[in-house]
Amino acid sequence: MSWVYWAGLYDSKFEAYCAVMWVEGDKRIYGTHPPREVELYRTRRGKYGVRFRSEKMKVH
Repeated sequence: MSWVYWAGLYDSKFEAYCAVMWVEGDKRIYGTHPPREVELYRTRRGKYGVRFRSEKMKVH
């Protein structure tokens, strides 16, 4: 099971955390299968991002 990276990087951890809350709460992203893991990560350049995994990912 691979990670899905949320588009965009954020300057602050707070901004990325707000995106995490949006991913966890938005059913349009994952349909009926909520994300198993949602994670905040930091890039080598100091920006923050969001990635998530769900039980059943649709691969196109």
